[in-house]
Amino acid sequence: MTVQAYTVEQVAEILSIGRDKVYFLIRTGQLRSIKIGKSRRITDRHLAEFLTAMEEVH
Repeated sequence: MTVQAYTVEQVAEILSIGRDKVYFLIRTGQLRSIKIGKSRRITDRHLAEFLTAMEEVH
């Protein structure tokens, strides 16, 4: 099983939003993340869960 973990900057680019917006989504619990040392990473599963939740809302 291979898991991809993205940086905040990579997720911002994937979603075409700003870095601050990604941090906001993490802070408000809308987008899950993991902390490795001082860095935040968003796994492909976290990203898929977020996108699925957004589809259900809209």
